[in-house]
Parts: sequence; C-alpha cells; structure tokens
Amino acid sequence: MDTQLNATATLAAAVPGRTGYYEFKPYNVGRWIIWGAFAALLIVAPKVFSSGLGLTMLSQMGIAIIACLSYNMLLGQGGMLSFGHAVYTGLGSYLAVHALNKVAGGELPIPVSLIPLVGAVAGMFFAVLLGFVTTKKAGTPFAMITLGIAELVFAMSLMIPEFFGGEAGVAANRVVGKPVLGISFGPQIQVYYLIALYTFVATAGMFAFTRTPLGRMLNAVRDNPERVEFIGYSTQRVRYLAFIISGFFAGLAGGLYTLNFEIVTAEVVGAARSGAYLLFTFLGGATFFFGPVIGAILMVLASVLLSEFTKAWLLYLGLIFLFMVMYAPGGVASLIMMNLRVAKFGKLRKLWTSYLALAGTALVALVGAAAMIEMVYHLQLNTALGTKLQFMGATLDAAGLDSWFGAVFVMLTGIAMFEVARRQFGKEWGLIQEEIEHEIRRREAL
Repeated sequence: MDTQLNATATLAAAVPGRTGYYEFKPYNVGRWIIWGAFAALLIVAPKVFSSGLGLTMLSQMGIAIIACLSYNMLLGQGGMLSFGHAVYTGLGSYLAVHALNKVAGGELPIPVSLIPLVGAVAGMFFAVLLGFVTTKKAGTPFAMITLGIAELVFAMSLMIPEFFGGEAGVAANRVVGKPVLGISFGPQIQVYYLIALYTFVATAGMFAFTRTPLGRMLNAVRDNPERVEFIGYSTQRVRYLAFIISGFFAGLAGGLYTLNFEIVTAEVVGAARSGAYLLFTFLGGATFFFGPVIGAILMVLASVLLSEFTKAWLLYLGLIFLFMVMYAPGGVASLIMMNLRVAKFGKLRKLWTSYLALAGTALVALVGAAAMIEMVYHLQLNTALGTKLQFMGATLDAAGLDSWFGAVFVMLTGIAMFEVARRQFGKEWGLIQEEIEHEIRRREAL
C-alpha cells in the first residue's frame, strides 16, 4: 500500500514561511487547476456572451492572446524590444488567405481548420529569413532594425498588389466544400471554438517553452548576456531560435485572423498593429506570463468598445499608458501579484479604504480631463452640430467659458485629491511591507 502511494503521488505539506502552498509530486495540482479553469473559461464564455458582438470580441481576444504572448517571448522573456512584430502576424495572414483561396479553388487539398497552421509556417519562414539579420544586434540596434523591416514590408504591401492586393487587400471565403460533422465554419460560434482550441494549445506551448533549457537561457541572455557568452553560449543563436519560435506563433495568430475576418489588408503589417502589440503587452505586464493575456483582452476592449463611445479613444489610451508607466511600470499583472502577496499575509483589508480613495479621486480627475477632451474634439470634428454636446448626462457648451472653467476645476481638484490619497497610500503600503518582511523573518526563525 505504501509503495503504491509513493508511486502515484506524494503530498508535500506546506511549511509556514517556506513554501506556503501544497504540491503533489510529480503533478502540480495548482497548475492543473489553473489550466483547467482556463479551458473551462474558453468553453463557457460564448454561452455567457452569446450575441454576435460578444462572439466577435471573444474570437478577437483569442487571436490577440496568441499574438501578445508571442510578442512577449521577445520582449518579456528575451529583452528584445521589437517594433515590427506585425510583420510576422501580417505575412502569416497573407499566406493563409492565399492558401484559403487555393483550397476554395481545389488547388490545395487541406481542411479549412488547418489554414492557421499555414500562417504559422509562413510566420516561422519569414522569422528564419529576417531574424538572422535582426538578431545580429541587441538592445536599441535590434529595435531600430525591426522598425526598418516593418516599414519596408509595409511599403512593399502597397507596391506589390499581385500578392498583397493593394489597398483593397485580399478577400476569401472560409466556407469551403461540404460540412464535416455539421461544421462548415460559417457560423461565428464554430469559428470561435476553433480559435479557442488553437488559443489553448498555443498558450500551453508557449508556457512550456518558458520551462525548457532554451527558455531559461533566453532569460539569462536578457539579464546578463556577457555571462552567457562567458560560459560558452552564443547569445545571437539563442535570440535567433527564440525569434523563430515567436514568429511561428505570431503567424498562427495571423492565420486565425484570416479565418475570422476573411479579408487581409495592408493594415495587418502596419506600424499601428506592431505598436498595439507593444503597448498592450506592456500594459498587461511583460514580466509575467499571464500579463500579455490581460493585455490582449484590454486591446480588444479598447479597440472595439472604447472606440464606439468616443472618437478620442486613442488619446485616452495614451493617457492610460502614461499613468501606467508612472505608477505601475510592471503592468496590471504586477499589481495583481503584489496584492496577492499582501492578501496571503492577511493585510489586504487594511488597504481597502486607500484603494477606494485612489479610485474615487482618479475618477474625478478623469471626468474633468475627459470633459475637456470631448469639447476639443467636438469643436474640431462636429462644428456643424453646434457648440453644445452631451457628456455623462450633462450638457456642455464647447464655446462657453463656464463649461471650460468647470472642467478645469474638476480635473485640478481630482488631481490634488489623488496626490493626497497617493501619499497616504504610499505610507500605508510601506508599513505593510515592513510587517510582511518581519513576519517572514519570524517564520524563518522557527
């Protein structure tokens, strides 16, 4: 009986102050729970958000998760700041749409469900081709080379209409042949579940990469390339291999994009798309594996929902990015992890009032700033409709002094209150961190 138990699993009890969790060996139960919850979320999500808009957004989130995670393989894990990641997602989309058209014409006998793999292979091919030159350098030269390649590819997309389709792009039809088991990929729900399957497998694959010797060595190249060279490894080769793997998953995202939208235009290889991957990967948290997942969700919410509410959504996005860089450079994921650490020691309840104060004062400042922004945009874009506009249930006069004075007063008041709340929060946070460190030392002494 004892032998059988030892052969199946051994329970390592948590020792206070040392591990703080229970772990089954060789199986990590917590990891299985997290991945099971992720799979369940992908399955249940369309049941909750069953509208056409909901399914479209969920599909885009799945694609964005793969794209941002593949980008973070360069930025977060390898310390490679790329300004041209859309080159590999976009070229993957183009190859996938041409493959889809060949499938429709009977020239390529593969099922539609494998079209994303065509994009993945295309992304990997171009990563092999362009990455050898790109990864010759690191740091700022690497970033500039990727920017140059991105501009080159975007220019080519308008110069070679035979392949890129010019400004109109290349269209295709994903409903090809007879349905298999009732699956034709015509309904959006069927496309979503295909994207969800690829998203889960790709996410698991990229997480597994972080646990491989190559993934660990990539972290070492990021942190101390001189020492890596000293022990006999080629930093350029490590970067190059990681670049190829990143290109594969980026192309996979591009292939899924083709199936979802059935049209590919030059915008998919543009600088704006590459900038979006960088921006939202950073906002989500590049130093944590799940950070880009959060960033991908935020990217879709911003581009689909926020853009419907205001024409100034890019300006708001820039302001959010500015404040995140100033107050939370680790992204949303770092905020979550810091508070989980506080909650683990039972100290989170002491911060609720401070968090409410920060949120309330920030909201006041945001309302004032948003009123000013909306009035400026109204004067520039909607002058034919007059000078008055509706903002959060109130009527503002963009040409009136009272509206401007009120907006400035609300914004400055909110900023002043936020600064007071921020300083008080800083003091409380510092005291709590000291208490946690004292508790850790006390447990270690036991």
